[in-house]
Amino acid sequence: MKLWIVVFVLLLAACAAAFGWQALATDPGYVLVRLGTTSVETTLVFAAAALLLLWGLVSIAWRLLRWPLAAWSRSRRRRGRERIASGLVALAEGRYQSATRELERASQQSGLRAPALLGAARAAHARGEDARAEAALDAAAALAAPAALALRARFRLERGAPAQALALLKPELQQGGLPPSGLHLLVRAALSSGEHAVALDALGRLAKTQTLSGDDFAALEARVLAAVLAAAADADALNAAWSGLSRAQRRQPEAVAAYARRAAALGQAVQAISELEAALRRDWSESLVRCYGELGDAEVDTRLRRAEAWLAAQPNSAGLLLTLGRLCIQSKLWGKAREYLLRGIALQPSPAAWEALGDGCAGHGDAAAATICYQNALRCARGAATQALSDAASGPLDTRASVIEERSEHGVPRLALPRA
Repeated sequence: MKLWIVVFVLLLAACAAAFGWQALATDPGYVLVRLGTTSVETTLVFAAAALLLLWGLVSIAWRLLRWPLAAWSRSRRRRGRERIASGLVALAEGRYQSATRELERASQQSGLRAPALLGAARAAHARGEDARAEAALDAAAALAAPAALALRARFRLERGAPAQALALLKPELQQGGLPPSGLHLLVRAALSSGEHAVALDALGRLAKTQTLSGDDFAALEARVLAAVLAAAADADALNAAWSGLSRAQRRQPEAVAAYARRAAALGQAVQAISELEAALRRDWSESLVRCYGELGDAEVDTRLRRAEAWLAAQPNSAGLLLTLGRLCIQSKLWGKAREYLLRGIALQPSPAAWEALGDGCAGHGDAAAATICYQNALRCARGAATQALSDAASGPLDTRASVIEERSEHGVPRLALPRA
């Protein structure tokens, strides 16, 4: 198909050339050029050919004259690319002095000036030359202001001055001139400075850029939501912040746990219990079931009955066993608390479980066993080996319902074994 198109075009060109030659042969045209008393007469065809030849000669002469300058410019650009490449490699390798030198030289070229200055600022900051880094950022701001601002704020955060980074980024947030990296830095600076409303606002704008991976953004969002809810000054502020979240945000375990803990601290334990139970009905979460046992002494008997009902479906949940142990301790059921906590420690040892067991032993009047449990909590936190309790303190371990059938998301049965 392409061959026929080429042949057709060639035929059209040949026909056009034939008709054009016939027209020029009949009347080649007439051109008269007069300058003072001098006149030049020629045909149109010859004048056009002469002009084309003159244009070609002038072009060749111009290229010959520009060749030394063009060769020097190409060599300079090549050296600039080599310098910025070697500077970036030196920056990645930690050779900051060499990186600073190469990048500052590369910044002499206009096309490489902005990235070279930003890299030089990063290298100078890594060496602790703050004045040199600030000078490089000031020069880069004239060409790439958002990038220079984000890098300046990053330096403030790395120096442990989130308030200064927040002061730099917050005005640009209101004007909408922050790049995605600036929004990310603003969220971090606002969290560190206690400006949770600013962090939440910046988080919403960062979500629209879709620059972070799903897992990274989910982790950052969980931190922000938990901080916003935990910082609520009173019950009205807490409820307003909770109702202002989207449905998906209110289903995040970190957000639910933060709301429940703050609500319980503000005297709204019933609402906290309700949200936790609703979340656990939707999707089981070890962090939420642990939080269920940290709500103080409100509705202890009711919470204990509901938690014991969950044990039939979640017998291998270390978090549920820890919560049951804590609730039994609050109800002064020392024997049941010991059984639940020992089962939980057998499934998954943790400092919290050993500490709760120590509280139970202390409440039961066994000071020696309580001391061992508290010591084991410290050893477990440090990753050291724990000390076994005496036979009288430990007693027989209840292993009932340690294995149950579970089903995958496709409904296929699978066996859930207890964790070592």
